[in-house]
Amino acid sequence: MLKLDEVQMRLLREVADLHKVPEGAYNIRSNSQSAGRNSTANIEITSKQDVSGLEIRIKPGTKHESVHIPVVMTESGLKETVYNDFYIGEDADVVIVAGCGIDNCGNQDSQHDGIHRFFVGKNAHIRYVEKHYGSGDGKGKRILNPVTEVYQEENSSVEMEMVQIKGVDDTNRTTLAELAAGAKLVVRERLMTHGKQNAISTYSVKLNGEGASADVVSRSVARDDSYQKFDAKLLGNAPCSGHTECDSIIMDHGRILAVPGLEANDVDAALVHEAAIGKIAGDQIIKLMTLGLTEQEAEEQIINGFLK
Repeated sequence: MLKLDEVQMRLLREVADLHKVPEGAYNIRSNSQSAGRNSTANIEITSKQDVSGLEIRIKPGTKHESVHIPVVMTESGLKETVYNDFYIGEDADVVIVAGCGIDNCGNQDSQHDGIHRFFVGKNAHIRYVEKHYGSGDGKGKRILNPVTEVYQEENSSVEMEMVQIKGVDDTNRTTLAELAAGAKLVVRERLMTHGKQNAISTYSVKLNGEGASADVVSRSVARDDSYQKFDAKLLGNAPCSGHTECDSIIMDHGRILAVPGLEANDVDAALVHEAAIGKIAGDQIIKLMTLGLTEQEAEEQIINGFLK
């Protein structure tokens, strides 16, 4: 593995909770180059031949193993698009940790667009964690535009944790999913924007098989002059159940747009959308201030609890 500097290691800690080389399979990407890679007996990581990216193949029946594929960028002006395909065998049960951290101290924009496709076999289960983080005092932007495609076979299940709490100037996140009979998708998105940041999250989930289910929940905070858009669409094409929820706190001069989309194409498709946007309640702040916190400290406590 290539030696990473202090800033790169800090980014790895932020996006993948890595303090050292991880156990199991991993591919660490730094400034458009591979900084280290390891496959295991059950998980093989290879480079694509036609475009920049990886193929990750997980053997059927693989249990209690993990794959880490974080990306860090510290060069101002660097822009890249990476295509990663995951093939998860039947009855596998694994954790996949991705994420990207950008530290931009220059005047040019830095951008990473990651296109991830997941092909999840019958009865397989994956937990997917994707964290985005930005830092650096340069005038150049930190831009992240992830695309996630999920194709689930019968009775498979996918849990997705999508987190962006700090430092990303512009992001346009697109998640597409297609579920066969008995498949289950659970998404938990946590997002905070500040300054003049923009964040757009688009979800389109097709429930194609009997008994398929999806639960997509976003919690977000928009501060200062930032803007957020949450656009979630569920398509019930069979007897199925689906739920989307947007729960947001708006502060300062922030703006938030929630766009629900429910399309039932079967008489037994049960689809629900919930949305709530509001400011922090004054009595919550007062209660915490009686315990000795300043108003600013009380706000931060409420936000931290809300985004957990």
